[in-house]
Amino acid sequence: MSAAKVTLSPKELELVNNADWILTKNHIIQKVNDLFSALANGYRQEYLQQEAFAKSPVFDIPPKISKGEQYQLLPYMMLDFPRCFTDTDVFAIRTFFWWGNFFSTTLHLAGEYKKTREEKLIASYQILAAEGYAVCVEESQWEHHFGSDNYLPFDSFSETEFTELICKKSFIKIAAKVQLEEWDNASHLLLASFKRLIEIAGKGD
Repeated sequence: MSAAKVTLSPKELELVNNADWILTKNHIIQKVNDLFSALANGYRQEYLQQEAFAKSPVFDIPPKISKGEQYQLLPYMMLDFPRCFTDTDVFAIRTFFWWGNFFSTTLHLAGEYKKTREEKLIASYQILAAEGYAVCVEESQWEHHFGSDNYLPFDSFSETEFTELICKKSFIKIAAKVQLEEWDNASHLLLASFKRLIEIAGKGD
């Protein structure tokens, strides 16, 4: 049996002969890692100022940075802090970088952590709508894209509709997106989102 003939398009042939774009990509990923490392320190300082978390175990687990190459076929990196994940309960804030798309900050609550914070989440509707946050409408907890089948802006819902959504789901994800064109200001914007979300999440304790 002869081996299958695998050919390259002209564009693919050009890229396979050019190492510079891979080296540049690796350099960018390292810069994202450096950015997330600095953010992790900033996040720690921010949560220490929240009295609601003074005795909470959810912050005992240190921040974690991880990366991959295949979220919808594109590289990504994420920083999780806090990162409390069990089979039934989740309390996490995930900062996400997705190549060619965006940065995002997501508050993810499930199980008991979600139940104890429902009222504060509902009470924060006006603030989150005014600041451009989006809420997850997907059944899966593990998608990160901002397609309309996954996230919708807060102002897509009336306050009553938002309340109904919060109450019927076993989890809630609230996210803010930062465009990659805002790279130079991304650290400030991501930290501001973390601060807003941690203030809201802290009210359940």
